[in-house]
Amino acid sequence: MISTGDLKKGISLEVDGQPYTIVEWQHVKMGRGGAIVRLKMRNLRTGSTIDRTYDAGERFPRVYLERRHVIYQYNDADTFHFMDSENYETVSLTSDQLGDARLYLIDGMELDIISYKDSPLNVELPVNVDLKVTYTEPGFKGDTATGGTKPAQLETGLTVQVPLFVTTGETIRVKTETGTYVERVG
Repeated sequence: MISTGDLKKGISLEVDGQPYTIVEWQHVKMGRGGAIVRLKMRNLRTGSTIDRTYDAGERFPRVYLERRHVIYQYNDADTFHFMDSENYETVSLTSDQLGDARLYLIDGMELDIISYKDSPLNVELPVNVDLKVTYTEPGFKGDTATGGTKPAQLETGLTVQVPLFVTTGETIRVKTETGTYVERVG
């Protein structure tokens, strides 16, 4: 069991029989009454978020998530297939389970799959991913590194804003948490 005093961002707990992870938390001391804790939590199965308020000192069952190292292989329609690195079993997740994480997957990518009670929930992406630019408008003479930005379509279908000097065919590094351009790789 975990107390409200031990809660912080990223901790997983069980609420109403469902696994949740804390996205935001705030400890509020009321003027005359007791303290409360406001939580914004994301359901690990459905991806939906909820806001709840609890009295300070309340306790929750802690959720222990299992992580397995996998390699992304391929997708067919809405199903994405991964191979477990230890026992070579295939693990499949739907596009609903993956959410936006599917926009960063490239063949042969190594990552961790998160499971709860032997049921795969989602994948844990690396901080940055290198993706190839499949289309972007051409830059013009006089474009600078500190100038404006333009949209670029990447090999996975993701569209990000890139500096004007980036051209089609180049590989760029994208931050997976925010979906933003980091640097040109080569």
